Amino acid sequence: MRCGIYSLAGLVTNNLDKDPLSGDVFVFISKRGNQLRLLQWDTDGYALYAKKLERGTFERPAQTKVSLTTQELSLILQGIRLSSVQHRKRFNPKAA
Repeated sequence: MRCGIYSLAGLVTNNLDKDPLSGDVFVFISKRGNQLRLLQWDTDGYALYAKKLERGTFERPAQTKVSLTTQELSLILQGIRLSSVQHRKRFNPKAA
């Protein structure tokens, strides 16, 4: 987790084939799983958020390149296992 803003933006471009200037939030979890960084382009510059746990680890999604919803990201930051979450049925206009 020594990478700074521009190194992480380079990883997004080269390894993920995404545009770091898109405004999407990119999540990076350390090898140990106890540190997490969020990189986002905010209209006039990069924003880098970091969280380091004193105890425990962050859950890694099953795939290395994965798209998360805001709810899933929030659950990961709170330390809740994604596999234990059960969603109740809601209206989905795409399915109707």
